[in-house]
Amino acid sequence: MAVQILIVIELFKIGFLEIRWLDIIDVAITAFLLYKVYDLLKGTVAINIFLGIIAIYVLWWLCARVLDMKLLGGILGQFIGVGVLALIVVFQQEVRKFLILLGSKNIFKNSILSRKFFVKDFHLGSGTSTDITPILKACSSMSKAKTGAIIVIERNTELDFYAGTGDILNADLSKRIIETIFFKNNPLHDGAIIVSGNKIKAARCVLPVTENTDLPAQFGMRHRAALGISEQTDALAIIVSEETGHISIALDGQMRTNLNADELKSFLSENL
Repeated sequence: MAVQILIVIELFKIGFLEIRWLDIIDVAITAFLLYKVYDLLKGTVAINIFLGIIAIYVLWWLCARVLDMKLLGGILGQFIGVGVLALIVVFQQEVRKFLILLGSKNIFKNSILSRKFFVKDFHLGSGTSTDITPILKACSSMSKAKTGAIIVIERNTELDFYAGTGDILNADLSKRIIETIFFKNNPLHDGAIIVSGNKIKAARCVLPVTENTDLPAQFGMRHRAALGISEQTDALAIIVSEETGHISIALDGQMRTNLNADELKSFLSENL
């Protein structure tokens, strides 16, 4: 037994360095957080700003530390000195999304351990599940009629702020009410409805539009708004295209398009 312990200790020695278990945990957590930051920034304008800040830092390091260019190094040093405040201002939306991610259970949802041991945790925070049957029937009917719609379903993050941008309904969730709201001559059809539990909390809601510039040309404002709300919260958004009748789903900043009724039912059952 003692020999095995010595072998393990030797495996964690590299030359004059000794790697502790805490070092491995430190690197793993840092890598995980950096990946999450990259995942939030990729495909947005913010990634270019982030690269620009890195370029300024490298230039400052060369001027101040290597080339001893005092004037330019001093100017860039002043910029670096307020770097934290600048980052908060420039990356306000991204910082907000990152903090929401850290405070959400979804940060661990794709890990093997979370799926094995913590599956029960990933349900609605209120403990009230949403009856997906009216939503499925309404989406199927609106898809055939090519009626444009966007349905946002609340999960762990409360959407009271976005509900306040529209008209509060607190109506019972039903196929007929959903179809009535999105009927083209209805004054409530222009915007999103927000579903919380088995209630339609609000209609005609304004959603944040995604800043992702790598979206297909066929994605209209409904798709961009659905992606936006899924990026800033853990909500699930369903889109029915007015042009094609295709049904799409946005979740965690990712879009799944052209779903049939069975695929929509399976996806909602799995994520609600």
